[in-house]
Amino acid sequence: MQTDQHVGETPPTPGGGSGSQKDEGAQPQHRTPAKLPPHSQAAVAQRMNSVPERPMPGVYYSVPHQASHPAGWRTRRHLKRKNLRQTLGTIALSERIGTGTLLPMAASVFSIFLVVVIIFVTVAGFINATHEKFGDKIITLEDILPRDSTRIYDVHGKLIFQMMDQGMQTSVPLNKISPHLAHAEIAIEDQYFYKNPGYDITGILRAAISDMTSKKVVSGGSTITQQLIKNSIVGNQSTMLRKLQEIILAPDISRYYTKEQILQMYLNTTYYGERSYGAEAAAFSYFGLKDTTTQTAAQQLDIAQSAMLAGIPSSPIARDPFLHPKAASTRMQEVLQQMYSQGYITAKERADAIAEAQKPNFLKPGTFNNRLAPHFVNYTLRELASDLHVKISDLSRAGLIVDTTLDLDLQNKVLKAAQKHIAEMAKLHNMSNAAVVVLDQHTGAIRTLVGNIDPNNPKYGDFDVASQGYRQPGSSFKPYIYATAFDEGISPGETVLDGPLTIQMCCGLPSYSPHNYDQNYHGWVPYRYALQNSFNIPAVKLLLRTSVDKALHTAQSMGITTYEGIPNYTMVLGSLSVHLIDNTAGYATFANGGVRIPPHAINTIRDQDGHLILRIRPQPQRVLRKETAFMITDVLSDNDSRIYEFGKCSSLVLYKTTMNQCYAGQPGPIRPSAAKTGTSNDFRDNWTMGFTTDVTVGVWAGNNDNSPMVNVTGVDGAGPIWHDTMLLAEQGQPIRPFPGPPSTLIKKTVAYPGKITTDWHFK
Repeated sequence: MQTDQHVGETPPTPGGGSGSQKDEGAQPQHRTPAKLPPHSQAAVAQRMNSVPERPMPGVYYSVPHQASHPAGWRTRRHLKRKNLRQTLGTIALSERIGTGTLLPMAASVFSIFLVVVIIFVTVAGFINATHEKFGDKIITLEDILPRDSTRIYDVHGKLIFQMMDQGMQTSVPLNKISPHLAHAEIAIEDQYFYKNPGYDITGILRAAISDMTSKKVVSGGSTITQQLIKNSIVGNQSTMLRKLQEIILAPDISRYYTKEQILQMYLNTTYYGERSYGAEAAAFSYFGLKDTTTQTAAQQLDIAQSAMLAGIPSSPIARDPFLHPKAASTRMQEVLQQMYSQGYITAKERADAIAEAQKPNFLKPGTFNNRLAPHFVNYTLRELASDLHVKISDLSRAGLIVDTTLDLDLQNKVLKAAQKHIAEMAKLHNMSNAAVVVLDQHTGAIRTLVGNIDPNNPKYGDFDVASQGYRQPGSSFKPYIYATAFDEGISPGETVLDGPLTIQMCCGLPSYSPHNYDQNYHGWVPYRYALQNSFNIPAVKLLLRTSVDKALHTAQSMGITTYEGIPNYTMVLGSLSVHLIDNTAGYATFANGGVRIPPHAINTIRDQDGHLILRIRPQPQRVLRKETAFMITDVLSDNDSRIYEFGKCSSLVLYKTTMNQCYAGQPGPIRPSAAKTGTSNDFRDNWTMGFTTDVTVGVWAGNNDNSPMVNVTGVDGAGPIWHDTMLLAEQGQPIRPFPGPPSTLIKKTVAYPGKITTDWHFK
C-alpha cells in the first residue's frame, strides 16, 4: 500500500548526496507521509479521490453477450432523425410563411367580414328606418294619394267650377278607364306588372346599363308600383336613396293591395302633363273627351289615344304632344310596338292607330268655362272654407264635391235681363251696373247671385257687389224701423204728422232736418201710407219713438250682419252702407213669418268617393213676432197704398203683360208680392227689395265708381230688374196669396188725429 507523499518533501539519497539513483541490492526504506492541514485544498482533493466508486448494478459475467439492437438500427435512426429534421424545417418554414402571408390574409378576410357585417347592419337599419318612416303610409296609401280637384255643381248637378290652380284631377274606378290605356301603360312601363313583387331587378339592371352606355339617364327601370310609391310616399327626388326606398316598400304595397287597386291608384294620379293628373283629366285635356251619362272621359279612349297618353308620364314636358309632337309621336309608336309585341293588339290595330294619330284633328284640347257663375262660386268658396275651418287655398286638391243651391239656368236668365235693362238705362240715366240676389226664404238657399252684370270686364268684373260691396240702401232700410215699432204695439193704421222736423244733435253736431223725396209735406198720414210712399219725415219720427239702438238690433237680428257708417237718426233713410245679400236676407225673414234662416250657397259636401262629409242645414231662429212680420208683409203688399208715389201698374206689381197693357186694364194674372224701393243720396244707389210666397229678391243698380245716376227712382232703376227676376223665379209655380193674419191680431177702426183708419192691432 502506498502512502501519501507530502508535497515539498524530497526523499534523502544514500551517501548523503542528492539524486534519484539508489543502491542496487539495498533494502527498501519505510517513509512517513507528510501531514497536510485538514482544511487545505490539497487535503480536500485527496479525500475526493479516495471515495470508492459505486458498484455496477447486476452481475457481470465475462462471457460473450447478444447485441441489444437489430442490424441496421443506427442507419434507420439516422434516416428517421434526418426526416424529422426536414419535417421540422418544413414546419418552421410554414410558420415563417404564415407569419408573413397568412396573417395579412386573415386580416383581410376579417376586414371583409367586418365590412359585410357593417353593410348588413346598415342595410338592415336602413330597411327598418324606411319601414318605420313610411310603414303607416302604406296602410293608408289610398287616403294619402293626391286628392282630386274640388268640384262645384249647381242644384241640378251641372258642373259650374273646378279648382285648377294646382292642376286638374278626377278619379274614376278602374272599370271606368279604357283597358287600352291600362294595357299601354303596362306594356311600356312595367311588362311584368302582374308577376313581379313590386320591383323588377332585370329592369333595374337593364336601365342601369342603358344609363351607363348613354352616359345620361335614359331609363328609370321603375315599375308601376315604384312609380306609385314615388308619387305618393317617398317623393320624386332623383337619388339612389329614394330608389332603394321604392324597392324596399314595393313588396309591402304588393302584399297589402291587389294589382287592380295599384293600377287604379296609378292611373288616377300619374301626371300626364298640361296640368292634368290621371286618365280622366288627360282624356279631357288632350282629346276634349267629357264625362257623359253612360261613359267617363277615360272610358272613351281608343288604342291610339291610349298609346299617346301612355308615352307622356316618363317625360311630361319633352313628350307633350302639343309642345313636342315629333317626340310624342315617336314615343307613341314605341308604346304601340310594345303593345303588339306583348300581344295586347294586332298588327292591323297598330297600323290603324298610327294612321289615326297622323290625322290633323287627332288632338283636340279640351276647354272648360270656369266662369259660368264666378261671383256665386267665390261666395261658395268662402262659405266652404268657413264651414270646414280651412283656407281657400287648401281646397284646391281637397277632393271635394260640393253641391250648391244655385239654379244656373235661372242665374243666366236673370243676368241677361239685368244686362238688357242696364243697356237701356246706360246713356240716359248714367247707370252701368246691377247686382241681383234670389233667396228661398223657407230654406235660406241662394238660388241666384249676380254680383256684376259684366263678370268678364278686366277692370271691375271680378268685384261682387252683392256680397262684398257696401252700398247705402236708401228707403229700403225703413221696414226694419217700422218692424221695431209694430213689434212694440204701434198699428200700421196709426197716423203721424208729416211736417217740418228738426232734431237737435248732441256733441256739438249741427241739427238735423229731414225732407221728403218729393220735397213736400203731407199732413196727417197713417204709417201704412207713409211707408208705402216712402215718406222720410214720418219714418224719422217713428225712429225717435223706437230708438236707434232697438231699430239697429232688429235689422241685425234679421240679417244685416255687417255695415259701414255711424248709426243715428239718418239711418232710417239708409245712411248705413250694407251688403245686398244681407238686405235680401232681412226681407226673407219678413217673408218667412219672422223666422230667420241664414242664406247659404252649399247643400252638401262629399269626398271624391261620394261619401257625405257635411250637409248644410241652417238653424231657423225666430227673431220677430209673427204678428209683426205679417203686418210688414201686409203693408208692403198693399199696392193701393203706394199708388200716390208709384202708380197703379209700377214694376212692383207682378203682372205678366206689359206696363201699357196693365194700364189699359189687361194686367193678366197678378201674383201677390211685397216690395220696397230705396234710393241713396245723390242717386248713387238704387234698390228694390221684395218677396212672394216662394222667393225673396233683392236688386241693386248703380255705377262701379259710385258716381251718381241721373233722374232715377227705385221703381225705374232696380224695379224693372226686380220685376223680371221675380217672374223668372216664379215661372211654373202656382199663384198663392200670402198667409192670413195670426189669431192674435184683429182689424179694427180707430180714430187718430187727422184720420180714421181701419187696420191691424194686437188683441
